[in-house]
Amino acid sequence: MKEKVVLAYSGGLDTTAIIPWLKENYDYDVICVCANVGQGNEIEGLDERAKLSGAAKLYIEDLTDEFVEDFILPCVQADATYENKYLLGTSMARPVIAKRLVEIARKEGAVAICHGATGKGNDQVRFELAIKALAPDIKIIAPWRCNDTWKMDSREAEIEYCKAHGIDLPFGMDSSYSRDRNLWHISHEGLELEDPANEPNYDHLLVLGTTPEKAPEDGEYITLSFEQGKPCALNGEKMSATAIIEKLNELGAKHGIGIVDIVENRVVGMKSRGVYETPGGTILIEAHKQLEELILDRDTFAFKKVVDSKFADVVYEGKWFTPLRESLQAFIEKTQEYVTGEAKMKLYKGNIIKAGTTSPYSLYNESIASFTTGDLYDHHDAEGFINLFGLSLKVRAMRMEEAKNNRK
Repeated sequence: MKEKVVLAYSGGLDTTAIIPWLKENYDYDVICVCANVGQGNEIEGLDERAKLSGAAKLYIEDLTDEFVEDFILPCVQADATYENKYLLGTSMARPVIAKRLVEIARKEGAVAICHGATGKGNDQVRFELAIKALAPDIKIIAPWRCNDTWKMDSREAEIEYCKAHGIDLPFGMDSSYSRDRNLWHISHEGLELEDPANEPNYDHLLVLGTTPEKAPEDGEYITLSFEQGKPCALNGEKMSATAIIEKLNELGAKHGIGIVDIVENRVVGMKSRGVYETPGGTILIEAHKQLEELILDRDTFAFKKVVDSKFADVVYEGKWFTPLRESLQAFIEKTQEYVTGEAKMKLYKGNIIKAGTTSPYSLYNESIASFTTGDLYDHHDAEGFINLFGLSLKVRAMRMEEAKNNRK
């Protein structure tokens, strides 16, 4: 029997060309694995395509709920945002896919796992760190880094290679963006985006939604409910987190929310420019932040921002299956113990406008915070506090003045 390799398979031209390439260069039986993480109709017709391409078997794995519960929601609790803009849509999806690749490799007795990520991107790092952490004994094959045997450097070359190996599928000379889609987001790279001086051609680019200029003239109010930092209801209706994200994607897309144009710093050292559409995720994280500012005490709130930023970096860099991610998440989960309540917002032309936040654990106390004198706060107490709080400033100023006088 031939040895087996598990291929992360999307059904696109790259992974289609990889199937005969693996058979030709390694003489493996190719087991294709397509992970459904909410990318919609992109998985339709893959069974026939994989067989025509020479695959021995195809798994189509629905990982959507696992993706949401075990990967997206921890990032929501962490308000995880890379470089203040990117909501980690691709970064969160890679570890759940890699985990299933390893599980199927074990089931099939495969000796290797192959991915189609390029040698310039982040995904090669994310896939391979996850595989190394979960299955250090399994070989990893990255065709785009195999300079001696992978000679295809263009879409045209891949099409010709497929035809030469009896695979004549309806791939065209695509002139569209390079995209990655899942339940959380869709990313766009390429074409005019490769020059940061160019404005994105949003009429050509956007898939999920519309620009704020073309959004409805009337805003729309929504209310999100959370329990321990996790969304549990939308507009009073109990739903699964997956269903809430799906509905928020519709609402956010309708109102032009969650479109981000960013030049980011890749793990491999280069800057790259892309546009992300994350309509539902943008709303969800903003609602979560509104609750946290009402509930978390000052010190925890301040330190959590530091942890959140580090958590985002760790996820972006592909270090999901690490002690550091687990430790950071343990702290974050502890902070979410009382993040329960409702956040009301108005969606209007790309904006998320706060419209009221409530929680049974709110630390906001009107008796203290109002301009009128309440029972818990005496204005005169502030004088002694300021004297002590500013003592070091006063002492320094006095010493500086003494030193200045001594030099005269």
